[in-house]
Amino acid sequence: MAKKTFKGRPVLPGNIEGQALVSKQAFNTTASYFENMFAGNTETAPCTDANNQELFRKDLKDAIICTPQTVGSTMGAGCLMGMNELGVGAKAFLFSSHIDSIAAAGLIMDDIWNNRRVITIDLLGDEFLEAVKTGDPIVIREDGTVEVG
Repeated sequence: MAKKTFKGRPVLPGNIEGQALVSKQAFNTTASYFENMFAGNTETAPCTDANNQELFRKDLKDAIICTPQTVGSTMGAGCLMGMNELGVGAKAFLFSSHIDSIAAAGLIMDDIWNNRRVITIDLLGDEFLEAVKTGDPIVIREDGTVEVG
């Protein structure tokens, strides 16, 4: 794949590299981290959302999660903070759409209150989500530039 570059809005800016973990449907935070929240798993973060076949059983720990947005109850914001506290949170969220209130609340509060930054870029566009595939190398720049491939 030839490299493709996308420009989004840096919500929580930073520079990072890794591999994409892609969900074309909205990421259900609470359903995805159920084993960590309620079974105490602090080693890995297997996605427990059986309704999301793209991510089900894939390890979310240190992932660069690419998705349109997150969904679920307001508990999802606390879940994001809790996963970072357990050491199994994602290292970046890349949203094709606007960041939603669930993700914004959890990620921004964790950054401000606990000094735990998860690089977050939104408004990358539908073309981004169509182009990126799970396993693709990703480079994220502080200015909101995301390089895929």
